[in-house]
Order: sequence, then C-alpha cells, then structure tokens
Amino acid sequence: MDSESQSTPAQAVSKTGFIRALGLFPATTLNMAQMVGIGPFITIPLILAAMGGPQAILGWIVGALLALADGLVWSELGAAMPRAGGTYTFLRESYQYWTGRFMPFMFVWSTLLVTPLIMATGMIGMTDYLRYFVNFTTTEGHWIAVAFTVLTVALLYRRIDSIARLTNILWVGMIVTVIVVIVAAYTHFNAHLAFTYPAGAFTPSVKFFRGLGLGLVLAVFDYFGYYTITYVGEEVRNPGKVIPWSIILSILGVLVIDLTMNIGIIGVVPWQQAEKSLSIGTDFMQRIWGRPGASALSILIIWTAFASVYTGLLGASRLPFNAAREKLFFKPFGWLHPRMKFPYIALLVMGLVTAIGCFLSLGTVINALIALTLWSQFIAQIVGLTILRHKQPGLVRPYKQWLYPVPSILAAGGFIYVFLASGWSAIRVMLVWTVLGIIAFLVWARIEHVWPFGPKNIREEFIGAEAATRQSEA
Repeated sequence: MDSESQSTPAQAVSKTGFIRALGLFPATTLNMAQMVGIGPFITIPLILAAMGGPQAILGWIVGALLALADGLVWSELGAAMPRAGGTYTFLRESYQYWTGRFMPFMFVWSTLLVTPLIMATGMIGMTDYLRYFVNFTTTEGHWIAVAFTVLTVALLYRRIDSIARLTNILWVGMIVTVIVVIVAAYTHFNAHLAFTYPAGAFTPSVKFFRGLGLGLVLAVFDYFGYYTITYVGEEVRNPGKVIPWSIILSILGVLVIDLTMNIGIIGVVPWQQAEKSLSIGTDFMQRIWGRPGASALSILIIWTAFASVYTGLLGASRLPFNAAREKLFFKPFGWLHPRMKFPYIALLVMGLVTAIGCFLSLGTVINALIALTLWSQFIAQIVGLTILRHKQPGLVRPYKQWLYPVPSILAAGGFIYVFLASGWSAIRVMLVWTVLGIIAFLVWARIEHVWPFGPKNIREEFIGAEAATRQSEA
C-alpha cells in the first residue's frame, strides 16, 4: 500500500488524460459501497419468501460463491485492460474477430436501460425509507427520488481524486449502518428463530431448486457491484494488482456483512413476519430500540443507499464515454471536462435517464435487470475471456484466473441457472430489448459502413507498444 501512494507525476495522468488516483482501499470501498447499498434492506423479505424460511442463508452463500467465480473473470480482464468502460472494452477486444463491433454495441445498448433502472431502484428505495419520517403522495415520492438523482449528479461533477475522498466518507457511513444493525441484532439474538427450519427445507425437489433459483436472482442482485472498479480502470494506480484484489476483497467483505446482518435480523424478527415486511430495517429496529432507533437506522439506510447509487452512477458514466471514444456512440459522450477531466456529458445524460426511471414502478424490475445483464454482459464476458486466451496469447496479463477454466465454467453454469429462474416475463423483456438493439446496430453499421456492411477493423489495442505504454503508466 505504501508503494502505491508514492506515484510520480508521470504516473498521475494516464495517456488519455485520466488521473490515476485510486489505490487499493478506495477501489475496494468503491466496489463495496455499490454492493451493499439498499439491496439487503429490500431483498431480505423477498429471499425469505422465495426460499420459504431461514434456509435463505444458502442463497446468500451460493450467491457469494457465484460472484467470486465470476470475479476472477473480471480480475483477469480488468488487470490486462485497465480502461474506462470495463465490459465494453473486454467485449470489443474479444469479439472483434467474428462479429466486429456488434457485442460492445449491444452491451452499451443494454446499459442504456439496465444501469439507470438499477440506479432508480436505489433512488426509490431511499424515498421509501424517507416515508418513515414524512407522509407524501406517490407523485411527490417520484419527485423526491428525482431530487436524490440531481444531488448525486451534482456531487459526481468533480475530479476523481475528490470523488475518492467522498467515496471513503460514504463507505464509512455504510460500515456504521452495518455495525449498528449487527450490534442491535446480536444483543437481542434468538438462535431458535434464526435456525429453526420448516420441514423439508433442504430436501432436493423441484420446489427447492425453484426456490433456490429465485433466491439466487435476488442474491446476485445484492452482490452486483464487485466489478465497479473496472469501469474506471484508467483512474486506478497499479491496476494489475489493485483491480483483482479490490474485487476479491469486496466480495469476501460483503459476504461476511450479508451473512452476519441477515442472520442477525431473522434472529430477532421471526421469518414468517420478516418475509411480509415492506421495510425490514425499520421494522427490525423498532422491535429492539423503538421509534428513536428505527429513525436513526432509517437515516443510516438512506446514507448507505446513497453511497450505492453514487458509486454506481460514477461507473455508469464511463461506459458511454468509452463507446463514444471508440466511435461507437454519439461523439459528445466522449468529451472530458476540460479542467476536471471526467466525462461530464455522459454523467449528465445517465443522470437524466435515471431521473426518468424514478417514475417507474419497481414491480418485477429486478428480474428483468438480471435477465438482461446476465445475457448481454456476464455470460458474454466469460466466453470473451476464453476467446482472448486463444486469440491474444501475447496479451500482458498481470493476473491470470486461478484454476482456469474452472471458475469460468462454474460462473457460466450458475448464471444460466439464474437467468432461467428469472422467469419468462423477465426473459421476454430481454428478448424485446435485444431485438431492438439488433435493429439499432444494423442501422448504425449501415451508416458507419462497418461489419456486416463493411470491414471489421480488427485492432488489438493491448498488444505491442501501446500495451507497454499502459503498463508503464500503471
């Protein structure tokens, strides 16, 4: 860690103008802040209901193992290609040999729907917990969520080194929230409530695997974010080490947090009641410390949720920027702020789409987000890693996936299972959005005269002289 903090002026700014300011600690907190967020405080009841009891713990554990297997995919790709944009860059490099720019285009296309809606769920979640203090109508709630979005964008409108400091502050708030919940839970913990399972809870059956699948949909959603650091890869010091370790540490850290917190909550609130709760955090705290405690926790949950949407929108704003820089999206998205060196147009537009998403109903949005994200990003990226192993054996890989290809196979199989468990309505949304994306790509490709209406323009950016330059920057 000491060596990371002593960067030279030449290392402070990357070749493309980004400032390399993120070390291991802020990188890990960036991931963890995005992972914890409001997810556990809205999904605990849903997972309990899906799995039918405290055996929901199995869903959180399997979800963490799945995230860890996939995290090793992100680690190899992120360490080898530390660029703004993460998956966009990985898919572009992997699939350019066969389908030109189709795969990265489809990823950006899916991001236009997925990321703002994920951020909107956080904004709406904060608004719901605010109802504990103030009564307001549904329409007023939508506008309050929009106000949260405006505040988030305003705080992100600055240099990355300032963002790193604020991220650390938000991370501290998240940790305080978790500690308060854990202390409250285990000073009133009843093991009988937490570990009394209904008959046949772990008996292999169609019902069990259906429940586990539904539970994993929610668990995967809770773990989303362990890869956030790859979206700001050009703003990371020593990315070959920082990116893999920040991913691994954040997954393990959130596994401990989720298990400790969730077991503690169902050791206080009977799971039969918890699975019906609309605001499990306040219901839990009201049972222990009354209204003052519930009020304090509501504030902390709002803080934690804000940390999640803050880091999420930070990463999301880098995706259309990178696509535009590669001439795969509208040119203004590729502009950096002339003084503060961040993609301000991309940030403003993604914030606007998030604000629009605040007017939508949550409903089955989590399932739809999972289906679209797994198909267009996670599974495609796992295959992409294998393609790169064969097509670019000379690619400098500061980190190589442990036990390759076992983690890739486990992650792919697990994600296919979760994808199918998301349900036909969610899969239908994915199919419709994919078809629209294909149409949009064909129109764009025709205008730009690229594959399938022109050459594929294969360019192995991370091999040769440019790769050596990037390694020296790192």
